[in-house]
Amino acid sequence: MKRIRRRGLFLLLCLPLAAFAANPAFEGRWRLDPAQSTALDGWTSMDLVVQLDGPRISLRHEMAWRATRVTATNVVSTAGPVEVADFFRIDQRHMAVYSAPKKTTRATAGWVDAERTLRLEAFVPVEISQGEAAMRIYSEYRLLEGEATLLLIELHHTRSRPLVYRFTKVPAEAAKK
Repeated sequence: MKRIRRRGLFLLLCLPLAAFAANPAFEGRWRLDPAQSTALDGWTSMDLVVQLDGPRISLRHEMAWRATRVTATNVVSTAGPVEVADFFRIDQRHMAVYSAPKKTTRATAGWVDAERTLRLEAFVPVEISQGEAAMRIYSEYRLLEGEATLLLIELHHTRSRPLVYRFTKVPAEAAKK
């Protein structure tokens, strides 16, 4: 009986560690496949750079349009909700709806599907013509096809259709160039 209790206690203590587990295949540079993605109006190219550090996940967006270059990073955590300043949305330039100044976005993240999907939910305060509003965004970063493809699905409470972005992993050697 004591043996069963010890095992149960051990499993309960290890359970929170599972929330921090991350699939290392997520880490690296991912390049947008425009032909397989929702239109990226306002941008001609995009790379997503994912870095993992324990429960912290850094999602760096490198966007380009002609000579214009924009880099923005959202750092989230699977350990609990975080407040993110200047939360970046891929569609914000196309929609001309930007984060409200001096406001933060509350974001929660977690691993699902045996660490093959990063689930992210964000409540983004945005400026609109009538003032400010909160936009709820649910995102899934899904690792597909032999870990060489990343599918980002974004659901906005303000839209009836999801935004879908398909990325291909950039080999480490090419990413350094």
